[in-house]
Amino acid sequence: MRANQPLILLFFIAITFFNSNDINAQGCVAIRHFSSCVGNTLENNLLAPGDIQLGINYRYFKSFRHFRGTEEEPDRVANETEVINHSHSWDFFLTYGITDRLYTSITVPTVINTRSSLYEHGREERNTTYSRGLADIRVGVGYWLFDLEKNPNGNLALGLGVKLPTGNYNATDIFYNVGPEESPQVRPVDQSIQPGDGGFGITLDFQFYQKIAEKLFAYGGGFYLINPREVNGTRTFRETLSPILQNEAIMAVPDQFSVRGGASYTLSNSFSTSLGARYEGVPVKDLIGGNDGFRRPGNVVSIDPGIAFMKNNFSLNLNVPFAIHRDRPQSVTDKQTEAATGNPRNGDAAFADYLINVGVTYRFANKKVKIDRDLMNKFNN
Repeated sequence: MRANQPLILLFFIAITFFNSNDINAQGCVAIRHFSSCVGNTLENNLLAPGDIQLGINYRYFKSFRHFRGTEEEPDRVANETEVINHSHSWDFFLTYGITDRLYTSITVPTVINTRSSLYEHGREERNTTYSRGLADIRVGVGYWLFDLEKNPNGNLALGLGVKLPTGNYNATDIFYNVGPEESPQVRPVDQSIQPGDGGFGITLDFQFYQKIAEKLFAYGGGFYLINPREVNGTRTFRETLSPILQNEAIMAVPDQFSVRGGASYTLSNSFSTSLGARYEGVPVKDLIGGNDGFRRPGNVVSIDPGIAFMKNNFSLNLNVPFAIHRDRPQSVTDKQTEAATGNPRNGDAAFADYLINVGVTYRFANKKVKIDRDLMNKFNN
């Protein structure tokens, strides 16, 4: 291992917490939770050749605040007609150092989701639908552009990956009061709690860090998920709510994106804290492919405080981003309906106030690699 790499690794353990490449599915906007395919924390990607990083990330949110555009509809909560999603997700990941600068990773996500609503159950009584299981697996590679030894105070990594359609995109449950004579029916659950989206995807991502002052670093990064497939064939049953929703009868396979930046400060050899901002969501139109089918486009700006603990090769991270701006813009189908009827149309979406992100990682170092003892002693003093 080159002399400066242990210091860089420890700096990143102080910096990172949850990677900006995590899009945390703020309620009904994102189809499901999603994170980058090239590692979930930056320190996972700073490995010596042969090093292995194992970890698990847990996320939770409750979405219930309805927005149309940037305007909240508080009457939905006051009248108890809001849609309430509870989302739990676990990402199990492994990152492997190929060289000092090249790394590869696989992420295996699992989810448990619930969705409570009135409108999906005849509008007369509130019922809950569920989904759980494997989500869409991601694999990829990343590369640090600058020599780590010659650039200890800043660097930039680029990543490329694929998303596999391993998650169920036609998960079903029982819906009440919607069948003949208000009987129950088995139907696909809402798009927002489907474990997968049914498409092969390509992920482009980047991440960087830059030393500002002693113990203070700037960090940032982002990703874009390209989903070329237009629709996945899963029925929404939205056309049964109103004839004008016929163009939303089948689920779309939309792109997703996330960008973030902030600063991290090292408190001690074991603790650090950070404060940043995130911008993430689902675009109105995809980068590649068509835009038919039902999607809830939207975006969220969040303030993202975090704290981290590191001891030897073990790290524990906690981030709690909270939303300060939420927007559910007109979708393509909204605009189509508005043009056809002559009436304004902008669908709504439910958003969370905050998310809870917890990560645990452990690094298995390649024991054949020798670390400069004087360097480690210098850092630990």
